Amino acid sequence: MILKHCILLLLLASCPLLSFMKTLSDRTNGDTQVKVTGISESDGKVLHRFKRGWMWNHFFLLEEYTGSDYQYVGKLHSDQDRGDGSVKYVLSGDGAGSLFLIDENSGDIHATKRLDREEKAYYTLRAQAVNKRTGRPLEPESEFVIKIHDINDNEPKFTKKNYEASVPEMSDVGTFVVQVTATDADDASYGNSAKLVYSILQGQPYFSVEPATGIIRTALPNMNRENKEKYQVVIQAKDMAGQMGGLSGTATVNITLTDVNDNPPRFIQSTYQFSTSESADIGSSIGRIKANDADVGKNADIQYGIIGGDGMDVFNIVTDRATGEGVITIKKHLDFENKRMYTLKVEAANTHLDHRFLHLGPFKDTATVRITVQDVDEPPVFSRPSYVIEIHEDNNSGSIMGAVTAWDPDATNNPVRYSVDRHTDMDRIFNIDSTNGSISILKHLDRETLPWHNISVIATEISNPKQTSRVPVFIKVLDVNDNAPEFAMFYETFVCENVKAGQLIQTISAVDTDEPLAGHKFFFSLNTMNPNFTINDNEDNTASISTKRGGFSRHETNTYLLSVVISDNDYPIQSSTSTLTIRVCACDSKGNMQTCNAEALIFPAGLSTGALIAILLCIIILLIIVVLFAALRRQKKKEPLIISKEDVRDNIVSYNDEGGGEEDTQAFDIGTLRNPKVMDANKLRRDIIPEMLFPFRRTSPIKDNADVRDFINHRLEENDTDPTAPPYDSLATYAYEGNGSLAESLSSVDSAATDGDQDYDYLSNWGPQFKKLADMYIGKDSDKDY
Repeated sequence: MILKHCILLLLLASCPLLSFMKTLSDRTNGDTQVKVTGISESDGKVLHRFKRGWMWNHFFLLEEYTGSDYQYVGKLHSDQDRGDGSVKYVLSGDGAGSLFLIDENSGDIHATKRLDREEKAYYTLRAQAVNKRTGRPLEPESEFVIKIHDINDNEPKFTKKNYEASVPEMSDVGTFVVQVTATDADDASYGNSAKLVYSILQGQPYFSVEPATGIIRTALPNMNRENKEKYQVVIQAKDMAGQMGGLSGTATVNITLTDVNDNPPRFIQSTYQFSTSESADIGSSIGRIKANDADVGKNADIQYGIIGGDGMDVFNIVTDRATGEGVITIKKHLDFENKRMYTLKVEAANTHLDHRFLHLGPFKDTATVRITVQDVDEPPVFSRPSYVIEIHEDNNSGSIMGAVTAWDPDATNNPVRYSVDRHTDMDRIFNIDSTNGSISILKHLDRETLPWHNISVIATEISNPKQTSRVPVFIKVLDVNDNAPEFAMFYETFVCENVKAGQLIQTISAVDTDEPLAGHKFFFSLNTMNPNFTINDNEDNTASISTKRGGFSRHETNTYLLSVVISDNDYPIQSSTSTLTIRVCACDSKGNMQTCNAEALIFPAGLSTGALIAILLCIIILLIIVVLFAALRRQKKKEPLIISKEDVRDNIVSYNDEGGGEEDTQAFDIGTLRNPKVMDANKLRRDIIPEMLFPFRRTSPIKDNADVRDFINHRLEENDTDPTAPPYDSLATYAYEGNGSLAESLSSVDSAATDGDQDYDYLSNWGPQFKKLADMYIGKDSDKDY
């Protein structure tokens, strides 16, 4: 192989040299033309025909040159070059001057670096020979191509590194699985560098690959997913048509066998045992069974059913799609005393069948299920789910109106005791015999008050009081004709003064709270003969009241009372007497009432009831306003003890201990002390009667001084000089002196009991807390009464 490459390189290197040594010629359509000297037919000029100095179309250069020197490409030479150095060769085009260099004297072309055909397959350049001295071209510019010859330097690459594929299990040999594809960057048109061959490195004998196309197919029959589900296949793509020395690449194909329904369901065991209580509710589950299927997905879907046995009408089986189990449920109530054992034949069958594999079936299986019923102590059972009893409302207390029946369904058949649930009979109207269940009434029934009574009867086992049952009993009170008919409404009847005899003045009707089966039929009549009015029974449960005479006068008689007797036709016949009040009224010529005697005496004519009510409300409102006004005036005349903010009262506080001197200010309104202008010294206290033993003394006006100390000094001097003035300072009881005091008690109450003149010089010896107090009292005349 190496020898072959060397020979190819020598041939490629010698071909350009041979072509360069040809005579110079024109490149017209790729053919060499020879120009001869002649005369032009058009202008008679002499034409010179000469040969071209060179001709070429392509140069060839191998890629991936590994030598240390520049790679020789070829040589350019012109016949005009006499070897005297006057010819200069110029190269232009793709890579000229950088990738390709030309010796301007010899015309030799070299490549400056290694070339890669996969980056660029050919280069187009232009060459020209010029005179060095004149710079004029000796030949026309010619174009040539340097083509890069390919070598096998690129390995095949797959479009994916990993492929995912699937194929159904049990597929025939040769079933298509997936196609893999590889590419080679080498030149496919030259040699075998890009001719690929696929082969399988891993995955035999299950799969095979087509060498030319890369299609993977199954190679082994009856591959079973249940035995092995996943396969990893390694595919190789090799160039040089798979020959020795070629490059290769690999890809991994993960193949999964998909499931088909080739496995029938099978029960783990042939017989299942379950038990349930006879008190189990309808629809409750008593057990689960499961048939295994090696398939997955919809191929493993199983439908369960009961196909035989003596419990087909008592039990049911449903399929739990989440777990694939058959759930046996109760369809009817169980009774241990009637049947204690049931046998079921249960079938499990696939719902999705594959006809290609029916020969592997049948795709179903059966099992036997035995169910045992367990006995429980059941509550009593009534003969009916509910009872309806009818009784006439005129039955006497103690009358039996019906009975209920219950028994113990257990084999022991324990006796039952009956009782009425008093929560449903709060008035204790009914009673029941505890032994036989007969129901009687304790009080009188009235259908017109309550036509239905709903009670509950309780049946309890005597041996086990926890076992109880209830049943509703609906008691219908039947009607008895025990109510007399009466007027259907209150009638406001009047007769006009100018009425004539036989005039209809009122139509009356009646109602009856009883409900006879044949319907109501009322009869109307007058209690006694009446000279003024008569009654006519219309025989439709109404009656007409008419006048017997005319010429009524409201001044003589303004009201007539008419007694009407109303009777029914039920048994026993009930009748009542109702009184109809007839007023005499003044009417117009058309018989419309204008005024009646009673209204004329009280209200003026034409004044409506609404207007009278409005007038009455206005009078009441006026009276209320007058009363409120009088109350307010009385309240204003009564002056309070404290008239305004100017009449300030000091607080009277009782202390259990001595205050802290100036620190104790909670008993005073300090705002008032800081604003002495609000005090009116000339006003007397109104909560006491002043004694006139001493003449009234006017005090000097308070100076405009907001200082608390000046205010206290002024008030102290005022009260010291006027014994008739009540004390305005606080009355406090101290038990001991405040913190930091050197003195004992300062109670003003104790000071009143002292004899002789008061000397306040000792205040200056008590400390700084009493400095202000000493300044206030020292030097004052203090021989006053307190």
